[in-house]
Amino acid sequence: MKTILNVIWLVLSGFWLFLGYLLAGVLLCVTVIGIPFGLASFRIGLYALWPFGYTTTERRDAGSPSVVGNVLWLVLAGWWLALSHIVTGIAMCVTIIGIPFGIANFKLIPVSLLPLGREIVPTDAPFASR
Repeated sequence: MKTILNVIWLVLSGFWLFLGYLLAGVLLCVTVIGIPFGLASFRIGLYALWPFGYTTTERRDAGSPSVVGNVLWLVLAGWWLALSHIVTGIAMCVTIIGIPFGIANFKLIPVSLLPLGREIVPTDAPFASR
C-alpha cells in the first residue's frame, strides 16, 4: 500500500517538492557556511520525494551546533516551509482521497521546521539511530 501511495504522491506533488528542496540545497551549498543547511535541504527533499514508509527521529548526539543551526533555519526558512506544509496538508485533507497525502504533508512539518539533528529512518525501524 505504501508503494502505491508513494507513486501517487510522487506524481502529484513529491517530484515538485523534491525539485524545490534540491534547488534550495544547491544554492545553500554555494557558500561554505550554507553547506550544513544545503545537506539538510537534500535530506528533506529525499524525504519529500518518497515519504510513505519513513519517519523522522531526533539524533541525541547532534550537539549544540545543530541547535544554533536550527535557530538560524527557523528564522530564515523553517517557519514559511512549515506554514506551506500546513496549508497544503489542510487543503489535501478536504477530500477523503487526499487525507493520506495531507498526513504526509503534516509529517514533513517537523523536519522542515527544525531539520538539523534529525534523521530519516524507515518506519519498521524507528529507533535504529539510537
